[in-house]
Amino acid sequence: MGGAKAWMFSVVSVNLNGSVLSNKHVCWRWRSSAAQQSKPISWSLVFGLMLFSLGIVSLFTGHVVSDLDWYSRRLVKQKLYFKLDGSNKGPIDIWKSENGKSFYGCSKRSRKFPHAVREQSSNGYLLIAASGGLNQQRTGISDAVVVARVLNATLVVPELDHNSYWKDNSDFVNIFDVNWFISYLVKDVTIVKKVPDKFMRSMEKNPYSMRVPRKSPPEYYLDQVLPILKRRRVLQLTKFDYRLANNIDEELQKLRCRANFHALRFTKPIQELGQKLVLRMREMAIRFIAVHLRFEPDMLAFSGCYFGGGDKERYELAEIRKRWETLPDLDADGERSRGKCPLTPHEVGLMLRALGFANDTYIYVASGEIYGGEETLRPLRDLFPNFYTKEKLANEELKPFLPFSSRLAAIDYIVCDESDVFVTNNNGNMARILAGRRRYMGHKRTIRPNTKRLSSLFMERDKMDWDTFARKVKAVQRGYMGEPDEMRPGRGEFHEYPYSCICKKNGDPESEQERGNQGLKNRSKEEEPVLGAKGDEQVFLI
Repeated sequence: MGGAKAWMFSVVSVNLNGSVLSNKHVCWRWRSSAAQQSKPISWSLVFGLMLFSLGIVSLFTGHVVSDLDWYSRRLVKQKLYFKLDGSNKGPIDIWKSENGKSFYGCSKRSRKFPHAVREQSSNGYLLIAASGGLNQQRTGISDAVVVARVLNATLVVPELDHNSYWKDNSDFVNIFDVNWFISYLVKDVTIVKKVPDKFMRSMEKNPYSMRVPRKSPPEYYLDQVLPILKRRRVLQLTKFDYRLANNIDEELQKLRCRANFHALRFTKPIQELGQKLVLRMREMAIRFIAVHLRFEPDMLAFSGCYFGGGDKERYELAEIRKRWETLPDLDADGERSRGKCPLTPHEVGLMLRALGFANDTYIYVASGEIYGGEETLRPLRDLFPNFYTKEKLANEELKPFLPFSSRLAAIDYIVCDESDVFVTNNNGNMARILAGRRRYMGHKRTIRPNTKRLSSLFMERDKMDWDTFARKVKAVQRGYMGEPDEMRPGRGEFHEYPYSCICKKNGDPESEQERGNQGLKNRSKEEEPVLGAKGDEQVFLI
C-alpha cells in the first residue's frame, strides 16, 4: 500500500507540471531519460494504465479500490476546472455576457423549509443595530433576517446607523419599503415594526445588548445568543455587519438572497427618481456604462495609498486618516503593487478605452465628493465626453435628497444596477452588493479592475504604444469581467458571489422558458430592468 501511494503522488506531480493542450483534452508530457523528448498521453490511456496497475496491486492488497475512486474524482474535478478556465476562450462581448443566458437567479424557498414561527410562539424579539453606510447596512439587514430565522425569533425592523462617517439620520422607513419587507418575508421570518408597548412595560430590565464576532456560524448564535434571548426575551445585537459566516446551509443562503435581492425594495420616491435617471440615460444612448469611482477623500485616506498630489495630498489624507485610531502605517508603493489602491479616474478611463469602449460611450458616474474635484475628473471627461452624474441629470428633483447620503447612494445604486455595464473601482460594500445582484439577475456585465496587474501596466504605459497597452489590459482583465465561470463556491463574500442562489438552465427549451418566467415572477415590478433597443455588438479579442 505504501508503494501504491508513492506512485500515486508521483503521477499527481507530473500532472501539476504538465501543460494543458486544449480546453477539451488535457495531456501529460513524460520525459525520456535517453532522448529527453516529450510524448503526449491522453486521459483515456492514463486511466487505463491506472486501472490495470491498481487492479494488479489490488490482487495482493485487496484494499486500494477506495484510493482509485478518490483519485478518479480528483482528476475529474481538475478536468472540470480546466474547462472553466477562460484562457482559451474566444471573443468577449464587452457589453454583455453571452454565457450569462444559461444562468438565472433561483432563491425560491423549498417546500421542506418550515414556515416562520408566529410572534407569540417565538423565542423573543431580536433588535438589530446595523452599522456603516447604505450597502454595509444592507448586508447587515439581510444577515439579520437569517439570524432571526436560526433563533426562531421575531425580528424587529432593524435600526440604521446615524453616527457613522456619513452622518445620515435616515431610518429604515425612509429608505426601504417597510411594508413590502415585512410581507415578502412573512413565510420565512415574523417581522414587526416595534416591540409591543405592553411587553416593554412588563420588562424588569432594559433590553440586553451584545456584539457577536464577525462571520459567526449559526452554531454560535444557537450556543451563545439563544440562551440570552430566551432568558431576557428582548435582545439587541449591535454593530451588525458581516456578523454571519459566508458558508451556511443552502436553504439559509437562499433566504439571504430573498432578503437582499427581493425584500429590500427602496421607497417610492427613491425608486421613482432612480428610474427617471435611467430613462434619461436611455433617451440619450442605447447603452451606457455606470462607474462607481469611489475616489472620495475618506476612501483614499483609509487605503493608505498615494495618487501623485505631492506634499499637499500626503498631509490632507494623513489628517483624515487620524479618524481611525487603529489603522497601521502603510507603505503606499507596497499597497499599490499589491493591488490595494483604487484606480484614479484617469486610469479608469484608460482601462475602459483599452477594453474597447469608444469615446462616444455614455457613462454615468456614481460618486460622492471627488478628491481634487474637477481637476481630478478632467482626464476621465476628456476620454468620455458623454459624462453624467445624478446632479447633472436631476438638479431640482435631487434637492430633497441632498441632506441624506444614504438616499443619494440609493439613487446611484438603482442607476448602476440598471446599467448595461457596471464598473467598480474598489472592492467596497456597494461594489460587492451590486456585483452579486447583477450576477443574480443574469450575469449582467460587471467589470472589476485587476488592480494588482494593472498597476504595473499604468507605470509602464509611456514605454509602450497604445496597441500593446490595450492588448495587455485586455489580457489582465480576463477573469474580471463578471463571467459565470468566476463564480466558485467559497470564493469571497457570499453577497458578492451568491453561488447558492444561481442555477444553470438544463438545455430543454420548454424548461428554460418556464424557469425564466419563474425568475421574472419572483422580481417586484420596480425591480424590472428598463429595456432599451439593442445596437451593434462590440467584442474584443484576448
